[in-house]
Amino acid sequence: MIMPAVNAMLRGSGMAILLAAALPGGAAVYQENFVTDPSARGWRIFGDSSLFTWNAANQNLEVTWDSSHTNSFFYLPLGTIVTKSDDFSFSFDLRLRDIRAGTTPGKTNEFEIALGLLNYSSATNSNAFRGAGVSSHYGVRNVVEFDYFQFDRVPDIGFGDTFASVVISTNNRIYPEHNPLTMTTGDTFRITLSYSAGDQLLRTTATKNGSPFGAPPGNTLRDLSLAGTSDFRVDSFAVISYSDAIQTGPPGSVLAHGSVDNVQITVPSSPVSNLRLSQSGSRWRADFLSRTNWTYVLERSEDLLSWMAASSAVPGNGTTLSLEDPGALASKGFYRVRAERP
Repeated sequence: MIMPAVNAMLRGSGMAILLAAALPGGAAVYQENFVTDPSARGWRIFGDSSLFTWNAANQNLEVTWDSSHTNSFFYLPLGTIVTKSDDFSFSFDLRLRDIRAGTTPGKTNEFEIALGLLNYSSATNSNAFRGAGVSSHYGVRNVVEFDYFQFDRVPDIGFGDTFASVVISTNNRIYPEHNPLTMTTGDTFRITLSYSAGDQLLRTTATKNGSPFGAPPGNTLRDLSLAGTSDFRVDSFAVISYSDAIQTGPPGSVLAHGSVDNVQITVPSSPVSNLRLSQSGSRWRADFLSRTNWTYVLERSEDLLSWMAASSAVPGNGTTLSLEDPGALASKGFYRVRAERP
């Protein structure tokens, strides 16, 4: 569920004042090159803040992936909810300074470092552990991510060094595509994941120092088909350091240091745009451009603390939608449009 910034305030004079409006329809594109402090543009940290440092001199994000710590991520809320029915993409530059598996005592196998899309509510669940796999209690949910595993010991009981595109659904079903490749330290890899709802394919591409990188013969990575899979709900992009606290199978761990730069994310824009509040006779009405696959409710408050529905729930249709408060015109109050993704 998401509550976009689409509040409007009414004063005793009957004048409607629009406080904020969402982005226009179409795609929303986020670009981050870390030239200035990313916190000024909405980037936040959950978990151990010591794992993420903005490097002003190098103009990048310095990252430590340390699975001995709690789940931690450096994230950007996207202002919308993305599902299998949406087109989206994200890309980033990743440069590892070092990476070592088996760094937590007793957890000697490989463990992933990760970047991608997540659902903030799911990711901050204290019972969510990536190493638990499919688990009704501990399983991670609502993820579209790029993972890298590096294995340092022989024999390898897993996949070895691996580029992996992974989707985890709302009901904790895991859909991976593995590519046996090594991310060499000191080199800059640009990773792009792009999903098309039309054919339900998640495509992953990579370059190494600007040249195509992948498996022979074409230096490509395998696509991940999501046809017939369960759905997901993601609302943030994040650089993710997962905890190795709870795992199924042979336990693993990782400690890696590196940098992230030149992040670009393209997702559908906010579900409410071109908002306009007007008086219709003795009632107030909100008109806005809606999107399909969303449900909308007009809500009213007198103190900005307690909100109640002022209209019935109406499905979006991709065109202008009108929601009206059937109650008598009040001397003052606040309205907002609540948008939910079923």
